[in-house]
Formats: sequence, C-alpha cells, structure tokens
Amino acid sequence: MNSNSINKRSKNENKRKAISVFSGGLDSTVATAVYAKNYEIHCITFDYGQKSVIQEIKSSKAICEKLGMEHTVIDLKWLANLGSSALTNNEDIPEINLEELDDEYIGENIANKVWVPGRNIVFTAIAVSFAEGEGAEIIIVGWDKEEATTFPDNSKEFLNSFNELIAIGTKTKSNIEIKAPAIDLTKKEIIELGKKVDAPMNISYSCYKNNEKDNIHCGICESCVRRKRAFLEANIEDSTIYEN
Repeated sequence: MNSNSINKRSKNENKRKAISVFSGGLDSTVATAVYAKNYEIHCITFDYGQKSVIQEIKSSKAICEKLGMEHTVIDLKWLANLGSSALTNNEDIPEINLEELDDEYIGENIANKVWVPGRNIVFTAIAVSFAEGEGAEIIIVGWDKEEATTFPDNSKEFLNSFNELIAIGTKTKSNIEIKAPAIDLTKKEIIELGKKVDAPMNISYSCYKNNEKDNIHCGICESCVRRKRAFLEANIEDSTIYEN
C-alpha cells in the first residue's frame, strides 16, 4: 500500500461508508459518483503492472480530490507475471477503429489479448477486506453490460455470485453488498448517467496505453474506442484529447 497516495477526507458521521474499486476510468468514475453524496467513500486503485498505471493513478487521485474521497493505491505487481495480457507484458496493445467495435470482433481478436487472469476476483476480494475492516456497507464497482458481453467478470451473474460469496464468507454486524449501478447499462447509457450525477468524466482516464502526457488518450485501443463511441451515441460533448 502506498501511504503517499492517501488523501485525508473530512469525516462525516452521518454518512454511511463505502469502498470503491477505482481505476479512474469512465465506468468506475460514474459508478462512484452515483454514491458520492450519500456515502463516505474510500477509493482503492490497483497497480498490477499495467502499462497505463501512472495515468490511472493520477486520474484517480484527481477525481478523489474533486469529490472529497479518500484514495489508496495498492501494489499488486505480481499479477503482471500471470497470463499473457498485453496490458501488462511487452506485447503491443491491440488497435481497432469504430467500425470494428462489435462483440464478435472483440471476442475473437482482442478479449484474450487483454485478459488479466482473475483480475476482478482479486480486486473485489481485497475490497471486501477493506469493507469489513472499515465497517463499510457497500463496495462500488464499474462493471457494465457492454463489457460483460466479452469479459465475464463484468456480468450480472458474476455480481450476484460474488454477493452470495460475501454473505457466506464474511463475519460482520452489517451486511456488505457490491453495488454496480452500470451493470445493465451500455457505455452510452453510462455517459448519460454520468452527466445526470455530475461525474467528473472529463478527468477520467480510459486508455490502455502508457501516454507520457497527462490525460491524453491513444484513441485506438479497445477502451478508447468504446469511450469515443459512447460520447458520440449519447450526443454529449467529449472533452477527451485523443492522439488518433
């Protein structure tokens, strides 16, 4: 755990506590913003050796400062040694365009190349420990319907199963529940929800690549293209700076 990444927040005893699995990306930013007014939120960001880690941490920290939330970075670099994900090894990140962004193409050409073994299982399990240790009632995640079509650890089935596991495997006075407000939403609908709850989407970071300039997106990785398409379909101004 990086103690330097912890931002002190003002304590509000009237607010219930929450833990957010927070990458600083679009989905986790919107999901967390949904609960920001009613919960005292502790966001945890994972450094698992991903290429985009520097920008993810910077974005996460900026968003937490803006919303007045505590932020902790957790070192999980060992995860990069497992599997063969282009997110964590020396292989190039797959590049696509808007025309190629469909479930079949991603499933056949991209999903396995960017899959990190057990990532959401590991992240969520750690979040459960934080929640139980800090007396938090909910764990906020950015899992969504669109990505669930190719990434099973974003699905409603995964959400429901993990909540059942928590109910069995924790010993606490208050029940802990994972909340995924985007679980039935496409990226377009996430953008619309983000606008409704005034989420700081403009400083979120979605790119898989390591860009040296702050908050610059490549525009051609799968995550960037999903982001581009979502803003276009929602007809909401996209202030993201793309290189391509």
